[in-house]
Amino acid sequence: MKIAVVGTGYVGLVTGTCFAETGNHVICVDIDKQKVERLKQGEIPIYEPHLDVLFERNIKQGRLLFTTDLEKGIEDAQIIFLALPTPPGEDGSADLKYVLQVAGQLGHLIKDYKIVINKSTVPIGTAERVRQVIGENCKVEFDVVSNPEFLREGFAIDDFMKPDRVVIGTHSERAKKIMNELYAPFVRQGNPIYFMDERSAELTKYAANAFLATKISFMNEIANLCERAGANVDAVRIGIGSDDRIGKRFLFAGIGYGGSCFPKDVAALFKTSKDFNYDFRILDSVMKVNASQKLSILDKIKNHFNQDLKGKKIALWGLAFKPDTDDIREAPALEIIQALLKLGVEISAYDPEAMKNVKNILDTKIYYGKDEYDILKDADALVIATEWSVFRTPEFDRIASQMKNKIIFDGRNLYDLVQMQELGFTYYSVGRNKVN
Repeated sequence: MKIAVVGTGYVGLVTGTCFAETGNHVICVDIDKQKVERLKQGEIPIYEPHLDVLFERNIKQGRLLFTTDLEKGIEDAQIIFLALPTPPGEDGSADLKYVLQVAGQLGHLIKDYKIVINKSTVPIGTAERVRQVIGENCKVEFDVVSNPEFLREGFAIDDFMKPDRVVIGTHSERAKKIMNELYAPFVRQGNPIYFMDERSAELTKYAANAFLATKISFMNEIANLCERAGANVDAVRIGIGSDDRIGKRFLFAGIGYGGSCFPKDVAALFKTSKDFNYDFRILDSVMKVNASQKLSILDKIKNHFNQDLKGKKIALWGLAFKPDTDDIREAPALEIIQALLKLGVEISAYDPEAMKNVKNILDTKIYYGKDEYDILKDADALVIATEWSVFRTPEFDRIASQMKNKIIFDGRNLYDLVQMQELGFTYYSVGRNKVN
């Protein structure tokens, strides 16, 4: 099939590349001329494991092209994916200006039957608004479909190529047939394609992310209780995770969630509920819990140093909101850094992929290390904010020899309590007893 993908952000690049990998001819459209030129040269602006291999292969084989010309990009396409930003507004709602702007252009450009697909995460009723905007100037038949993405940063290629489900919202039998053909290569192992109405598909994406965010926040609340009651959140996690009704995933306690999806989608769903005169009280609590959890480690640091942090040197491992990505949007590490800087702390940090993005925000306010050990010299404490694999089995004797104090504040519970006891570290984690 011939496919156009409008927008070359995270979702657009993954979508376009993966569809090209299954033999489709894909043109990705973006208004950023410099970005398009870099993409044409094979330069990927994001970090996502395994994307580079597929990206390079499909460019070389001529199945993946890039342009700034929307008319040219959609001219021969049977299917047009809208993978455009929907940033949060001041009230938490998703801003649809980019989606509707492109929809308005498509109304003038569509000359034969096409399927326009909302791939972006959008509020309930967006498909209807897109259909209306296109229809104001379009003289031929077209369909608007909701097809939300369920991609995890760091695992996006696997998630796209082997989805656990595909959700498609449409009332059109014609569109349904084409969408079945499009996704057939991805569901050969029997994973389901669920067809539903557009509004249900739109809500499904928000509901999924909001539920997972709720699960995380619940476990963080349990962790906070464990610290006060002398219980171990890891034991509790194992105990409840063995219940099939609950499941093992998204039960790890930590310093809160971040990224481009969970915070934005929870806020957007909460705002949507207000629009329909419903008070979604659970989501209000989820947002409040996560906001406080991000800085929960700060209280432990302040208490340990008797509220006097001025002049202290703290090393920080991890800047991205999660491992295997360079995404720092809503990352707990950034909030921790900003809070520590206000208290007069000298900060050195290391992250395998995200340091460049942090430099664009903080510039020279902190020191950026060449590796995880470079930042430890004379540090009063180490803070772990992201659970990168490289941090899981460090050389503890090397850590101890470089730091002023053998103190670790672990926001991701990477290490065993008994091991930390034996190694003589003062070790703070989340939902577990302090060691030494």
